[in-house]
Amino acid sequence: MASTAPASPARCILITGAGSGIGAGIAAELARAGHHLVVTDVNRDAAEAVAQALRADGGSAEALALDVTSDHSIEAALAAASRPVDVLVNNAGLQHVAPLEEFPMQKWEFLVDVMLVGVARLTRAVLPGMRARGFGRIVNIGSIHSLVASPYKSAYVAAKHGLLGFSKVIALETAGTDITINTICPTYVKTPLVDKQIADQARTRGIPEAQVVSEVMLKPMPKGVFITFEELGGITAFLMSPVARNITGHTIDVDGGWTVQ
Repeated sequence: MASTAPASPARCILITGAGSGIGAGIAAELARAGHHLVVTDVNRDAAEAVAQALRADGGSAEALALDVTSDHSIEAALAAASRPVDVLVNNAGLQHVAPLEEFPMQKWEFLVDVMLVGVARLTRAVLPGMRARGFGRIVNIGSIHSLVASPYKSAYVAAKHGLLGFSKVIALETAGTDITINTICPTYVKTPLVDKQIADQARTRGIPEAQVVSEVMLKPMPKGVFITFEELGGITAFLMSPVARNITGHTIDVDGGWTVQ
């Protein structure tokens, strides 16, 4: 029997921190599905390299420099985009691993500024246009650390936990129109950021890198495998689709069974 679900039209999707890692991976998945990607990163050259690769693969993409900690940068990027943003994927992030007593407070504040305040800044900037057009999807890339904690990651865990409360509030504030906001919470995805974490955790804990992967990262997951870009892109595509219009303010846990134990 043919599906009665309405088809999801092509959308303009802006992804932050898309010059590498999860952002670039999600961009590739959504470009292959026929959407237009606005690839943004604080490093414009990295964003342009990703956009060029998407176009070479037959996709539609443009690259823009975007610093989520700057209102001016956000305003300039949205003005420069070739079309209105239908879908915002808040992905920009970074990590610093250290005990709180050794964690530079300027670094601590910067992590929160990028991963929580930056999300608020950019969401605030795109909402008026989404309201005017009567459609919008906001997808936050959270983390297993939106749900649980690990030692030596106080700033990251605080920022990622904050995303969940922020999303719930915005879900209520946008309930009167076809705008949704949700947070995808994956465990570890094999990216350059995670590779750096492996080295940092090995140094901080005084154990080999292989032991960090097996005992710290994958051991809490009953399925015991890294999350893929295909999974995250597919979940984002679902949240964009008409059948997800009543899913808002929620977390989508992609944790291999971590939090059901």
